[in-house]
Amino acid sequence: MENLNLFIRSIFIDNMIFAYFLGMCSFLAVSKNVKTAFGLGIAVTFMLVVTLPINYLLNTYVLQPGALSWLGEDYASVDLSFLGLIMFIAVIASMTQLVEMAVEKFSPSLYASLGIFLPLIAVNCAILGCSLFMQQRDLGSAVTSMVYGAGSGIGWLLAIVGIAAIREKIQYSNVPAALKGIGITFIITGLMGIAFMSFLGIKI
Repeated sequence: MENLNLFIRSIFIDNMIFAYFLGMCSFLAVSKNVKTAFGLGIAVTFMLVVTLPINYLLNTYVLQPGALSWLGEDYASVDLSFLGLIMFIAVIASMTQLVEMAVEKFSPSLYASLGIFLPLIAVNCAILGCSLFMQQRDLGSAVTSMVYGAGSGIGWLLAIVGIAAIREKIQYSNVPAALKGIGITFIITGLMGIAFMSFLGIKI
């Protein structure tokens, strides 16, 4: 039940886009059509599901103060927490490279449409933010971290697919010239964020 609660909260309440505004660069740039947005959303979700458990294990058994005690008493006082940010980014960058190669091989059209934003998953604030939130909240296990990653990824996927669907529709609308493009997208994103605030009352 605790994992289910975490999963639901990370999708609707602690949504990376609408609650923390993380990953906005690719959210705004790649949300012009649903197909491309869905592809990037799947890639981000996969990255979160894979990297969060790895970063959890890395944090628990290597980086935390006293985490190296399993090597012996001489290492019990070692504190490598200052390396946390660098190590998290290294893991994310490595996995991004694998995802990029897989997408290029199995879906060249998606690879071409995502362009520079696929390798930029490595510096997507939502992915790094999840790892830092995982560290801050001290999630209980690698499985819990995976659940949190899956929920956060699905939440980001819903956000980018939702805004992409709306942007496809408003192409046929009479939007004022001053608001066309990124202007109306910001307004819609704000309204979607307000709508997601209605989920704050969810209790499981």
